[in-house]
Amino acid sequence: MALLPIIYAPDPRLKVKCRPVETVDQAVRDFMRDMLETMYAAPGIGLSAPQVGDTRRIIVCDVAREGEDPQPIQMVNPEIVWSSDEVHIAEEGCLSLPDHFAEVERPGDVRIRYLDENGEAQEIEAGGLLAACAQHEMDHLEGILFVDYLSPLKRNIILRKMKKLKRQKEAA
Repeated sequence: MALLPIIYAPDPRLKVKCRPVETVDQAVRDFMRDMLETMYAAPGIGLSAPQVGDTRRIIVCDVAREGEDPQPIQMVNPEIVWSSDEVHIAEEGCLSLPDHFAEVERPGDVRIRYLDENGEAQEIEAGGLLAACAQHEMDHLEGILFVDYLSPLKRNIILRKMKKLKRQKEAA
């Protein structure tokens, strides 16, 4: 297993629409394990393939609370097949936009169809934090960042700060 480098916004690789995975093979399973290791080390509760420079439709999530056993979910080609009319507003952050948070409105409950790490079709109903996390990570697969839900002013402030941070890191 290996830690993967996380891409920080603004970066054009985060705006790419990802392609479906044809086959869940050992290479995909190894990649998802590396994604989980990277997510836990960051630390975070979700990670998408484009955040580590890969253009396949793969996400991982684990919303277990501190002190609970890990409950990783690995999703290949996830798709929302149903969402509730009820919306929730919650503060979101992103490993690609460290130290930036904002309230985002999303459906409170979703049903997601995906292939698991064994290539088996699965469908889960998610609510609360898992629903928000999965939707956030699935947005990445479409080239959408949580700041894209914000007003242009708020989005531009965050992205300007990220550009400044990138310049400072490159100069160091």
